[in-house]
Amino acid sequence: MSVSLTESAARQIKKQLEKRGKGIGLKLAVRKSGCSGYAYALDYADTLNEHDAVFENFGVKIIVPGSDLEFVDGIELDYRREGINEAFQFNNPNVKGTCGCGESFSVD
Repeated sequence: MSVSLTESAARQIKKQLEKRGKGIGLKLAVRKSGCSGYAYALDYADTLNEHDAVFENFGVKIIVPGSDLEFVDGIELDYRREGINEAFQFNNPNVKGTCGCGESFSVD
């Protein structure tokens, strides 16, 4: 199992955690949503649960609930700025389709 970050994503997460003043990393989860089935959920992680998996890149921890690992195995989290827009991008090799609005994805 692997989850990775680009250097740009790691810088952004570090910046957000410093601004917040606490947190051990970023929690990457999956929830049922949208017309394709699943959506990513990002949140701050302050604690670890028993079944959480921890991945670290560029000194930043990504915490994934054990139940969501199959949906994000191999994912690369990036942070991009395009014009005035900036956002996290999910490069997930497991995705077999996305909805038209880009909110949700499906896996086989």
